[in-house]
Amino acid sequence: MPVQKVNDSSDLDAKVPSHLQRTSITSLTMTSEPSHRCVKATVVHKGPVISCAQKDGIEMLRAEIKEEDPLQRTAEHTSINVIFFGTLAKDFSQSARQGDVVLLADFTIKKSPSFLRDKLHPCQLEMDGKDDFVYVCPSAGPSHGPSSSEAKYTYVPLNDLKPRTVVNVYGVVTFFKQPFPSKGSDYCSTLKITDQSDVKVGCNIFSKKLEDHPILFRVGDIIRLHRFKTDVFRDSMSLLNTFGWSTVTFDGTTDSPVVPRTSSKSFHFGESDIRTVQELRQWAANQSWISNDLKVSLSMVKPGMYFDLTCQLLAKAVMDSRCILLKVWDGTKCQHPLLNVAVASDALEGESTVVKDRMNLTANVLVYDNHLEVARELKPGTFLQFYNLHALLQRAPDQQPDQSEHLSFHLHGGTSYGRGLRSLPAESPALQSLKSVLEKHVDLVEYDEVNDGTLLEIWYTPPEAVVRTCEHNTRRLTLARVKRSTPPLSCHVRARVKKYKPQQLYQCLKLFCSNCKTMEDVPDDSAVAKVFRESAKDSQPCDEQWAATSSASSREPGRTISMHISRDMVGESTHMQLIFIEGTTLDEICVLSRDYKNLVPVRSVNSRMTLMDLTAPFLFSGDKRYYGCKKCSLNTFQNPVFTGVETWDEQAVAKALGVQLMQYRLLIQFELEDQTDTLEALLWENTERFFHVSAVDASGSQDLQDKIQTIMDTIQPPDSSLEERPWLDLCLSVYSVKDDDRNKVCYQITNTEIKEE
Repeated sequence: MPVQKVNDSSDLDAKVPSHLQRTSITSLTMTSEPSHRCVKATVVHKGPVISCAQKDGIEMLRAEIKEEDPLQRTAEHTSINVIFFGTLAKDFSQSARQGDVVLLADFTIKKSPSFLRDKLHPCQLEMDGKDDFVYVCPSAGPSHGPSSSEAKYTYVPLNDLKPRTVVNVYGVVTFFKQPFPSKGSDYCSTLKITDQSDVKVGCNIFSKKLEDHPILFRVGDIIRLHRFKTDVFRDSMSLLNTFGWSTVTFDGTTDSPVVPRTSSKSFHFGESDIRTVQELRQWAANQSWISNDLKVSLSMVKPGMYFDLTCQLLAKAVMDSRCILLKVWDGTKCQHPLLNVAVASDALEGESTVVKDRMNLTANVLVYDNHLEVARELKPGTFLQFYNLHALLQRAPDQQPDQSEHLSFHLHGGTSYGRGLRSLPAESPALQSLKSVLEKHVDLVEYDEVNDGTLLEIWYTPPEAVVRTCEHNTRRLTLARVKRSTPPLSCHVRARVKKYKPQQLYQCLKLFCSNCKTMEDVPDDSAVAKVFRESAKDSQPCDEQWAATSSASSREPGRTISMHISRDMVGESTHMQLIFIEGTTLDEICVLSRDYKNLVPVRSVNSRMTLMDLTAPFLFSGDKRYYGCKKCSLNTFQNPVFTGVETWDEQAVAKALGVQLMQYRLLIQFELEDQTDTLEALLWENTERFFHVSAVDASGSQDLQDKIQTIMDTIQPPDSSLEERPWLDLCLSVYSVKDDDRNKVCYQITNTEIKEE
C-alpha cells in the first residue's frame, strides 16, 4: 500500500482500522504481536534511499521516529528506527520529511543491530509495503509556533558530556583538518571544539561524501553537531558521528551575518540558534587563542615560516603526476624575491602573470600528494585558503653560489597541523579585506606573452615524510655519485623507496649479541613451546640447598609445577622479584608472568637446577621475553649469588645467571632509487630513532608493531607505483666491511627520523 497523506494530525486517528490497537513505542518488545498494533510518532530523521546488499540490492530507507506523548517524556526508548523496503522506501522518501507525524501499521518487529551505537530502542520496525500502510501528516509551518529547532533539540555544554551517549552540541573550532581519505572507503574530518566552559573536545567525522563534511574555513568558526556519540579516548572526551548525524557551521566573525553553512537541503534553524552563535562569537572574541591566528599576507612572510594564506588563484599548471603549480596573489608584495617557476604557455591554465611576477606579487605554490585532488578541481579566479603553507629559500639550478636565494612556497603532503587547501565562496566575510587590496591593482595589464625561461627555477622539493637530524652541512649527492665515492663518507641523498625487506615486518625484529656480534631471528612460539614441552616431560623437582621450593600438581597427570626462590632473598623486600619456575608449558608461564615481575624457566638434570635450552627465553617479565646468547652464556647455577641487588631487571638477572643478554634490534633493508641509480641501504643502528619505537617494547606490543607497519605504508603505500611514492630526504653513511677477505662497501641510513603528526 503506498504512503498516503492527511491534512491534520487528528485525521490520523480516524484512519486507524477498528481491529488495530494504538501502542506506544516504549512498550514494543521482540515478543510483541505486531499484526494488531499501530504506532503514531514524529519523524526525527530521514535517511536517503540506498541499495541493500543483504536483500539482493533492494532499495531501502532508514528513518528515526519519536513519540511526542508528554506522558512518555521521561521514559526510555521513545525513539525507534524504521526500515522501509522496495517501493515503500521511495514513496516515504518523497512524501515525508523531518517534523511530519506518521501512523504506521502492520510492521514487523526485529532486533536493532545499531542499539549499542545509537542507544535508541532495542528493536526496529521493518516495512516492505505488501500489507503495511503508512499515513503522513505534514508538520505545521514555522509561523504556527516556535521553530522545530527550539522544539526538538537540547544542547549539552561540553563540560557536561558523559561517555557513551548521543548528544547535540555547539562549539567554537580551535583546530581542524580538511577532509582526507581514511583507511576505509570514507573521508575523515578531524576537529577540536570548545565553548564557554573552556573544555576542549576532539571530534572525528566519517562520511563517503565530501559534501557532507562540515564547511570550515578557519579557527574561530562556530559549529553545530547533531547526534554525535560521546566516548573517552586517551583520558579525554571525544565525539563521533552516528546514525542521523548532521553539522551546520557559521562564520566566527563577531559582526558578520549569522548565515548557516551546510550541504543539507533540510535542517532546523531558529532564533535560539542565532542567539547561541552570537553568544559563542562574543565569548571567542575575547580568547587569546583566537588572536594567535597563523593567517598572514605575503608581505609578512619570512623564510622557514608555516602559515595560512588567503589569496586568489591566477593560473595553474600540472608539473607531473605528484605536483601541481598554483600561481596566486593577495595584492601585497613580499619582502623577499619570489621564486618564479617557468612553464610553457600551453601548459598554463589561466591568465598570464608576467607583469605581476616582475612586481614580486605572484606566489608560486607547489602542491603535492593528497592535496592534488582539490587542486585539480580549482578554476582560475577562485579564492583560496591555504593551511600550513611552508615558505622555503631555494636557489635556481643556473644560479651562482654567491647569488641570493629566492622564496618558494610548498604545500607538503599529509595533514599534519591541519595542512590543506580549499576554495572560499566569493561572498565569504573573510574575503572582504582581500578584495579591497586586490581592487587597488585593477590597472595592472597582463601581456599575452610566454615566460622567457631566463629564470628556470626549482619546482620540486620532497614532501615532509622524514626529517634529518644530523648537524653536518654536506652537499646532497645523487645515488650514482654516492656509489662512485670512496668510504668512509657521510652524505645527504633524496630518493624513493623502490622496495624493502622483510615484507613481513614482524621478521625485522632481531636478536643481537654485542659480545660476539651474532644476529639471529626471534624464535617463533612453536619452537619455544617445543622446548617447554620437552623440559616438562618426566620432570622431577630440583633439589638445591640454596633454593626454597614449593610444588603443585598440574592438570596433566605426572607433571609437577615447582617454584623456587633463593633462601638468601627470603625475608628481603626483593624475594618475589626473582622466581625460578619448573615444569610449566609456554602458555602457563605467559599467564603467570602477568602477576610476577621476573620468572626464570628452569629444568632438572640429575636433581640439579639448570637453565632451559636458550632457544627459549631465559626470562619472562610482563609481556617481554629476554633471550641469551648460546655462544657466550655460562651456567652459574653451581654457585649462584643473589644478594646485594636492590632491583632485579633483565641486566641483573642475566649477570646473576651468567647469561649474555641478547639485545632486541630492528633491521630493515631498503632499495632506494633516484633519477640516476638504485642503492641498497640498511636501517639498523638508527632504527629506533627513525620509527620513534623501542625494539624491546615493540617485541611485546602489537600496537607498536602496527605503528611501524603504518609508517612503512606511508613511505611505500601498498599497490603504489614508484612515481606515486614520496621523496625521502636521508642522511647516508658509507663504510666498508670485510667479507671473505674482501672489502665490501655498505650503506646505512643514519640521523634520520619520521616526522610524527
